[in-house]
Amino acid sequence: MSKRIIIFFALIILLLSISTNAAAQRRKVLNLPSYDQSQYHFGFILGLNHLLFAVKPVDNLPNIKWDSDQSPDIFGDSMYVYSITSTPTPGFSVGILANLRLGKNIDLRFIPSLLFGERILNYEILRYKTNAETGEVEKLLVGIQKSITSTIIEVPLEFRYKSKRVNNFRAYVLGGIKYSLDLASQKKASEEEVSSTAKLRRSDLAIETGVGFEFYTTYFKFGTELKMGYGLRNLVIPEDNIYSGSIDKLNSKVFLLSFTFE
Repeated sequence: MSKRIIIFFALIILLLSISTNAAAQRRKVLNLPSYDQSQYHFGFILGLNHLLFAVKPVDNLPNIKWDSDQSPDIFGDSMYVYSITSTPTPGFSVGILANLRLGKNIDLRFIPSLLFGERILNYEILRYKTNAETGEVEKLLVGIQKSITSTIIEVPLEFRYKSKRVNNFRAYVLGGIKYSLDLASQKKASEEEVSSTAKLRRSDLAIETGVGFEFYTTYFKFGTELKMGYGLRNLVIPEDNIYSGSIDKLNSKVFLLSFTFE
């Protein structure tokens, strides 16, 4: 996630916190005064996400030589990968929410969601090619971008610890674990075909952590939260090509700004 996006999210949370603390100095009429006494309640969630990868290249990567058979879309006699990075792009998510009250300040949440997003792998590759007319070896540093589109079903199970309600506001922290299934995974692509991008495993398990704020309105409770998820499973499928073979580990990372309506 870029520094600008992190700063933007941090400013949103800071401004919400400052404005709410100022409002909390004045006693207000409580909206939905008995709402938190219910054992369980439901709602839905809308969110903006940034999907990206934590990339760990194979050891001694710049010294590994790749030939033309291992690089189907790069025209050259030999190639060397200098670096691999990941770039996020904006996406969105929708889901439903079920909340179980475990205690005065502790809830258990089940939030099955559908995420749509895209992740980009950037390869910096040094290509060598022999000129057929002159016989000279041409050297060129090229940048290759590989887009991986994802449609992910997520099944998170989260615990959250809530602060004391102040007028019509409450803050909380959360943590949990989630299972995800990528419906757009390339795992089922033909194994005999040399892939023109890295193939990924379909399923993943991740840990989540985040913070949130809730606002009690006249008719419903509105919330906003910022979460980060880190995948525990190595997603890359080992293959003998320049895109998969140059990666040792590939873990998912998700940043999610979501809005809840309960």
